[in-house]
Amino acid sequence: MRYLIAATLIITGIIHLLPFSGVLGADRLALLYGTSLTDPNLIILMRHRAVLFGILGLFLVFAAFKPAYQPLAFLAGFISVLLFLWLAWSAGGYNSQIHRVVVADLVALASLVVGSIAYYYARQRV
Repeated sequence: MRYLIAATLIITGIIHLLPFSGVLGADRLALLYGTSLTDPNLIILMRHRAVLFGILGLFLVFAAFKPAYQPLAFLAGFISVLLFLWLAWSAGGYNSQIHRVVVADLVALASLVVGSIAYYYARQRV
């Protein structure tokens, strides 16, 4: 059961690490999100977003191997994924690159659901 829990956190962590490459600049952000970023302020904000996703992704992977951090990791993962999915759904009209992010977050959500259920059942057995 602990391997399943770890695997789900690693999967979710990797999904959150993918946008980290956006820290490299506007060209990489354009590839990731299909938008042309020319405003330096927006580029700074999006690069910072990439850093934050990197931190969250690293934390999720770290928590896969440190059970004491797993409840917090599941909570952080759920907040991140569910809020993005809600934002995408509520805005609508997104491009194909953002659609890929939506699909990736749906995979992350499924992984988090499986992992949190496994975590709950593993704790009930102790």
